[in-house]
Amino acid sequence: MKKRYAIGIALSSILFVTCHSEFMQFRKSDEKQLAFFKEKGRPAPEIGTYETGGRTIHYTHVGDVGKPLILMLHGSPGSSDAMLDYLADSTLTSYAQLVSVDRPGFGYSDFGKTERSLKKQAEQMRPLLEKFRPQGGKAILVGHSYGGPLIVRMAIDFPELVDGLVIVAGSVDPALEPQQWWTHPLDWWVFRWMLPKAWRVSNQEIIPLKNELETMLPLWGEVTCPVTVIQGTKDDLVPAGNADFAKKMLVNSRNLKVDMLEGDNHFIMWTKEGYISNKILEMLAEVSAKHQ
Repeated sequence: MKKRYAIGIALSSILFVTCHSEFMQFRKSDEKQLAFFKEKGRPAPEIGTYETGGRTIHYTHVGDVGKPLILMLHGSPGSSDAMLDYLADSTLTSYAQLVSVDRPGFGYSDFGKTERSLKKQAEQMRPLLEKFRPQGGKAILVGHSYGGPLIVRMAIDFPELVDGLVIVAGSVDPALEPQQWWTHPLDWWVFRWMLPKAWRVSNQEIIPLKNELETMLPLWGEVTCPVTVIQGTKDDLVPAGNADFAKKMLVNSRNLKVDMLEGDNHFIMWTKEGYISNKILEMLAEVSAKHQ
């Protein structure tokens, strides 16, 4: 009995340590982010926080504040460090300033405190646009996975601050949102403690996502800015049909482009980094030309 008890304690301890390791928390400390840019030979970023709606939001910023803004929003789970390679891209920073943000509950934005509402998350991102979008300039939003519907919500709610969208593997179609039997049980307190905080927040924001997307259905026509949708045909997490849905719904976008990447999966944000960077630059050139 004592041996079984000791084994149980040991296994529980290993599980707890593993689940609460930095790797499982999907975040990189400010010190490690600074070290990343130093290793790349790039200028040190500005790493900051702000308060909004009772939340603390953490972000990383690079580039000249007088240039157009590219705001990058990660998926679920994730954090600002998911986009660091883009922030360290000298080609992108020669044309724009870039910001990668920890969405609410992830990274260092009130880590572990979930925000289940897309509308509220959008509002909590707004201060970044108000702070960094140049006076009379342009702002492009790039969203991967869960970040996809979030940037659409931002374009709906404050179109005067959003000039273009790049949706990468965006989970936007409520009909295609998976309803796994285990998501609700994992949110019961008896199991919730076992999950790493990043996974816990991810589960808690994904549970209501289908309803959040259904709420947005009558609002898609309010998106008028140019939109580029990039989707892998072999995406097992966000089915390729999401791109078809976006194409059907974005009827008032001034210029809609849908790029289907044959054979690619959900992780095109990183496996096709050069391709996506070029698409971001194309969007930047389009909105800048309109500005002129």
